[in-house]
Amino acid sequence: MQLKHKIVAFGILPLLLAVAVVCVLVVVQNQRLGEQQARLIESSILSSKQAELKHYVEMATSAIAPLYDSGRNDPETRQQALAILERISFGSDGYFFVYDKDGKSLMHPHQADLVGQNMWNMTDPDGLPVIQALLRTAKSGDGFQRYDWQKPSTGQVSDKLAYVIMLDRWDWMFGTGIYIEDVEQAIQQAREEVSSGIRTTMQAIVAVALVAVLLVFACGMMLNVSEHRLADRKLQRLTQRIVTSQEEERSRVSRELHDGISQLLVSVKFQFELASQQLASGDARAADTLRQGTERLVAAIGEVRRISHDLHPSLLDTLGLPSAIGQLVSEFQQRSGLSVDYRNQLGDIRPAPGVTVALFRVLQEALTNIERHARAHHVEILLDGQARQVLLRIRDDGSGFNPRQADQHSGGIGLRNIRERVEHFGGQFTINSTPDGTELSVLLRPEPAWKDADAPEHLPQ
Repeated sequence: MQLKHKIVAFGILPLLLAVAVVCVLVVVQNQRLGEQQARLIESSILSSKQAELKHYVEMATSAIAPLYDSGRNDPETRQQALAILERISFGSDGYFFVYDKDGKSLMHPHQADLVGQNMWNMTDPDGLPVIQALLRTAKSGDGFQRYDWQKPSTGQVSDKLAYVIMLDRWDWMFGTGIYIEDVEQAIQQAREEVSSGIRTTMQAIVAVALVAVLLVFACGMMLNVSEHRLADRKLQRLTQRIVTSQEEERSRVSRELHDGISQLLVSVKFQFELASQQLASGDARAADTLRQGTERLVAAIGEVRRISHDLHPSLLDTLGLPSAIGQLVSEFQQRSGLSVDYRNQLGDIRPAPGVTVALFRVLQEALTNIERHARAHHVEILLDGQARQVLLRIRDDGSGFNPRQADQHSGGIGLRNIRERVEHFGGQFTINSTPDGTELSVLLRPEPAWKDADAPEHLPQ
């Protein structure tokens, strides 16, 4: 995966994760609120139903109160009370029922076949012994009991809420009930509304997340295009600098060959031709002419070695970095007349060839800049090595300069190309300059992270 794709992925994935977490929290919270709302609706409806049932029972109690309060317990009085309760009804399914303390049905207006039967062990579809539960509730004084019972208008078994009381002197339990399937309907409606709200909220979140993802993707594309353009411009400038540097290097080598080696070889040619003529004529000066030609040939050979050393110091391959730096320092002292203090603390560390060349080129460029611009008198060079890094530090007592301005406007390699060479190896490059002097430090790993150790030599020279 390319870096730009990773950046876009790392920008979108946390957003999607956050949206998923928000969705889960919204669903859980809405479900919790939905259940609370359903319980509140159920509690509110049941409270109103309970008040309604109490009212009906109080009305029925007042209807038979004259008979019950008369103090009579004869069967005729009881039968009159049952007849009164049997005639009282409300709605299509509202009626009163009466049982004795042993669970025997004494009156049921809609299920006459139950009258006279002992219902003590009768259970509803959920296994609840209905009559026993009603008797316990009536004796406890609470009076309210839920159970399943056949609804007269439909013949279907439905959830029912009953309110019963005890007539202790007659050993009766009587009461009434209301079928409360409408409570379940209201609760189900509330839950459906909550589910609909959750779906609407989820759709809104998904829409917002989709817009956010598209924005992130669009910003990533814009950033990618911008980075591509910037990289193209940098690549064009780097390519132009490489071409310019190559042409400058070729021009320098051409001048070295023309002004140095070529002239020396022409001079040698003339000396040897003169010596040939002198030998042919028996001139005694032929030996001296040959000696001068040989000296000039030796000078030409030395010039070839110098140019070769500038292109790639052979000591780097034979004796290593410390010796190559030592020779470079010696030549710099002879050429510039500056005092140089060189300390080699590299020890047994042998950097990779690419790292060695990079350090040598950095020192070579630094010494050239000191000779041309620093107006220094003394230079200190430190080569230090540890297990994981190699340090090259160059310090001079010159007049100093502005590193940022020099980096932006320098030609050739300059500080910018030195930095690119160091960064190519994943190293660190720092430079500090004051009116009292300049210090340049380079930290490189002995072994580069990439395999092609000779790659830095393809940078501009």
